[in-house]
Amino acid sequence: MKKRTLGDSSIEVAVPRSSGSPDPKGELPMSAIPSVTLNNGVEMPLLGFGVFQMHDSEECERSVYDAIRTGYRLIDTAAAYGNEEAVGKAIKRSGVPREELFVTTKLWIQDAGDERTKPAFERSLQRLQLEYLDLYLIHQPFGDVYGAWRAMEELYQEGRIRAIGVCNFPSDRLMDLMVHHQVVPAVNQVETHPFNQQIETQKFLQENHVQMESWGPFAEGKHNIFENELLRSIAGKYQKTVAQVIVRWLTQRGVVAIPKSVRKERIVENFNIFDFDLSPEDMAAMRTLDTKTSSFFDHRDPNIVKALSEATRPT
Repeated sequence: MKKRTLGDSSIEVAVPRSSGSPDPKGELPMSAIPSVTLNNGVEMPLLGFGVFQMHDSEECERSVYDAIRTGYRLIDTAAAYGNEEAVGKAIKRSGVPREELFVTTKLWIQDAGDERTKPAFERSLQRLQLEYLDLYLIHQPFGDVYGAWRAMEELYQEGRIRAIGVCNFPSDRLMDLMVHHQVVPAVNQVETHPFNQQIETQKFLQENHVQMESWGPFAEGKHNIFENELLRSIAGKYQKTVAQVIVRWLTQRGVVAIPKSVRKERIVENFNIFDFDLSPEDMAAMRTLDTKTSSFFDHRDPNIVKALSEATRPT
């Protein structure tokens, strides 16, 4: 294992010496997955598997199982997704040692607060059939995030969670959280894709030693992303798919990516992105796609704040 700096990121990433060839069972060894080192020394895989909108339990379990058998070791879920139990079953069925996996879940708004966060955490652990979490995130920057963070700091200090972080926090809200608490968030998971590249956000996070993680790497298919002329041209140059180019673009920037799919061939395809590097010219060309705006909604829109805050989930 050696270290190198990826793309325009200042984050040092562990790069495997392995060729990434599958073993006889069809699995890729854990060493085939580069990792980033979080601000507390914990290593986090640079590539993971997401399960947002996987509402069918059997389909979710099968997809996570396929992902783990393919070689993914980071699995990202959330209490609000309603599929933690399916994820837990897949993890157990995979037979992969717990210490080789990096499991993330998230705290929903209604459960934020000094007294509500720890019971919500315990429910998530029970559904996942785990004894600890690798990463626990505040899902939205709304509600009693101060109380939630205090409770998460205690769980972290007790060793129940290896790292704690946030999702969807604008830089000002993140700074507010950092200056008023002891533990600096290890991760901020934010919408990041070719049409909303979060260049300034990443610069801020790097300056404050917070790892950026992308959700929605394919913009959920919006803007006809898979037919984009520039992306198709770049993909053709490397004999890769548009999806592979996007995931590689993120990881070369040092951004953790968690693409999702329920199709096994796509799960495998999205994993096979470490056998090529995008040229500086192609990385620069992709910057021209940036609109600097969300493809979904604005977390500072009062109507969105109200809608999300009132959206109860069976957590």
